[in-house]
Amino acid sequence: MQDKDIVDLYWSRNEDAIRHTDEKYGRMLLSLSFSLTSSHSDSEEIVNDTYLKAWNSMPQDRPDMLGAYLSKITRALSVDRYRRNTAEKRGAGAVTQELSDLIPSGFSMDDVIDADHLKNTLNSFLHAQSREKRVMFVKRYYMGETVESIAAEFGAGESKVKMTLSRMRASLYELLKKEGLL
Repeated sequence: MQDKDIVDLYWSRNEDAIRHTDEKYGRMLLSLSFSLTSSHSDSEEIVNDTYLKAWNSMPQDRPDMLGAYLSKITRALSVDRYRRNTAEKRGAGAVTQELSDLIPSGFSMDDVIDADHLKNTLNSFLHAQSREKRVMFVKRYYMGETVESIAAEFGAGESKVKMTLSRMRASLYELLKKEGLL
């Protein structure tokens, strides 16, 4: 079923929308959530919460790309769950640690992500990269995928992926300094 048809089901408040959404995007959303929470039970609950949130928000929103819309919801819920689960530890995950040099002191990751100037700079930076580098960066730092899974997807060694990401972080760091964002 096409995204437009599924969105129409949401708009008509037809419960088949959830079933079709799960058939088309369920595995992708579970994978995204698991990559951020490392918990199967949390991921299943988050995906169900994603469907509920989509059901409740669809009358106001009519997304063109349903998969991206659902991914955004799932990612936000997963990050919230990860933060709640690790609040007592106050430890950062590997992905956050890799980006720690790019986050200005005194800012939370949410503050940085919400800054328009930073968004525009990051989008310009990614647009200037090759498709392969851009996909690696997004898979690692937005989707939270492991270096191992990215390497397997690209048929590359883990060292190549690590080096590519390291060089991209260094380039992004220099760009952010130049733009006055650090």
